[in-house]
Amino acid sequence: MIDTPPQSTPKARGVLFLVVGPSGAGKDTLMDGVRAARPDLLFPKRVVTRAADAGGEDYDAVSPDMFDAQEADGAFALSWRAHGLAYGVPNSAAEALADGRSVVANVSRTVIEQARRAYPPVLPLHVTAPREVLAQRLTARGRESAEDIAARLDRANPTAEIPGAITILNDGPPEHGVAKMLQAIDAATAQSPINPAPITPALINPVTDSGGEA
Repeated sequence: MIDTPPQSTPKARGVLFLVVGPSGAGKDTLMDGVRAARPDLLFPKRVVTRAADAGGEDYDAVSPDMFDAQEADGAFALSWRAHGLAYGVPNSAAEALADGRSVVANVSRTVIEQARRAYPPVLPLHVTAPREVLAQRLTARGRESAEDIAARLDRANPTAEIPGAITILNDGPPEHGVAKMLQAIDAATAQSPINPAPITPALINPVTDSGGEA
């Protein structure tokens, strides 16, 4: 009789959450809230060809030449260009997913399809707000003129839908937006299969706030 060696159970992959949305939507604020509540998730620090003292998110600043060299060496799980800058999500994200740890990354919507092919299961989280709220937030930053802000919002088209995404309307108190993002992430990580397959947004219903706020 030939003994058949026991077969190991395939390890479940982590879920890749792609946070997308226009400037001023509050993506970093919501991600900070989720990070505090879910330390088990990985929030990879982006590599950006932006000055180190530009403020905003915590990122690794590199020169354009250094970015190009790192990209050519395969240092990034995802990379893209926008607004004259280059952005990269380091390979630590891909390694974590393969090891079963879910990842939350702030990316451009232009890389969603690439990510779906390379790192399933993937769930985009589209953070947005009404145009007037975005304009107010961008004006408060004091980095751009009113004309530049209007042009940025025209390019961003904040009301555009993203197929297969959970939309989080972040026009109220930050804790409400954080609760919505947490509910989507909690539901999707509970669904995450051993054999990766698309996650169904219809099965995930972010909370709604009382009093009409979102």
